[in-house]
Amino acid sequence: MMDSFSIPEGVVAFDSRADLDGQLSREIAGRLRLALERRALASLVVSGGRTPVGLFEALSQEPLDWSRVIVTLADERWVDNDASESNERLVRTHLLQNRAQDARLVALKTPALNADAGEVECRQRLLGLPETLDVVVLGMGEDGHTASLFPSAEGLGRALDLSSGVDCLALSPSTAPKPRMTLTLPRLLRSEQVYLHLCGESKLPVLAQALKPGPVELMPVRALLRQSQVPLAIYWAP
Repeated sequence: MMDSFSIPEGVVAFDSRADLDGQLSREIAGRLRLALERRALASLVVSGGRTPVGLFEALSQEPLDWSRVIVTLADERWVDNDASESNERLVRTHLLQNRAQDARLVALKTPALNADAGEVECRQRLLGLPETLDVVVLGMGEDGHTASLFPSAEGLGRALDLSSGVDCLALSPSTAPKPRMTLTLPRLLRSEQVYLHLCGESKLPVLAQALKPGPVELMPVRALLRQSQVPLAIYWAP
């Protein structure tokens, strides 16, 4: 824990990342099991980066009928799916293994040369997801972005517009490498439960700032924190 930054009210704090990963993997699996009792398919949206690797590996061991689970990504860099920066590669390597190897992945990267040209096919792919997602797991960058909703990115307003009617958008943030495909805020919020999964002491002051009044465009995670459409749980570990 940090001396200079306290844990904001409402945040569930864990002593270690392993504790967080274990608890969150059990919760996600439980929600997916309940969904499969009601419907033929369950759906899970995950994020990339280093933070969720342990969670993915713990979740891959959870016993459930993974063949009936559809997994997709909150966002993707426009790189080949075998590139080291690919979120698809991360998910295939760390989540779609062990008991979860039979889950179906809906990838966001298409064969199109650029993200703009890939929007139509990506939106068609996303139509294969249930209208209401069961679980969405998001992260947060130290600039206040979530998914690939980066501060002041061209097109950010449309990606945050709850009435846009668009499930994904191509964005090219000036502050991040590679063009991106991101699920839009309205698509992420058409869900039963959203988790904000944070690790590292450096995330605490960012979260504290995001919880204060201020423009959403400067810290897009504020759009998630301020909405009341879907339950949001914030889990943090050092």
